[in-house]
Amino acid sequence: MKEDRGFVVVLLRDGAETGHTAEFYDIGTYVRIIDFQQLENGLLGITVEGAAKVSVVRSWQQDDGLNVGDVEVLLDEAESDIPERFGELPSVLRALFKHPVIQDLEMDVDYEDARQVGWRLTELLPLDKEEKQRLVELQDPLERLNRLQDLLEALEEG
Repeated sequence: MKEDRGFVVVLLRDGAETGHTAEFYDIGTYVRIIDFQQLENGLLGITVEGAAKVSVVRSWQQDDGLNVGDVEVLLDEAESDIPERFGELPSVLRALFKHPVIQDLEMDVDYEDARQVGWRLTELLPLDKEEKQRLVELQDPLERLNRLQDLLEALEEG
């Protein structure tokens, strides 16, 4: 943490994280630790912030069981305003930001930026991990908003 180095978070597709054969998704996020604290059980709890979307080029498991790999940073998504048809999504995000736990994270967001609104909704909505992964893998912020809108409509219909 003194060196301000980060690490990559990639969703486990199959297997176990350590000591066994593991299969990970190819797209993940390079993160930096922004806060840490000792948990009641003695473990170290960390808060991370995503810095870049990456593609895992090659991965392997070390003798000590740690999974490591080589990654390439993907191009940033194109800036985009939020089209009118997705006008309710920033309101959903504003409502989520009122939750005390979310407020404690002191997250910033530009509610007019399709990228930021899409990323934060992907992060905060109670979606299953595979759906979150599909949203992370999308490279077009408007496509992500469209998928999020469909998911919210499906939740409303129940």
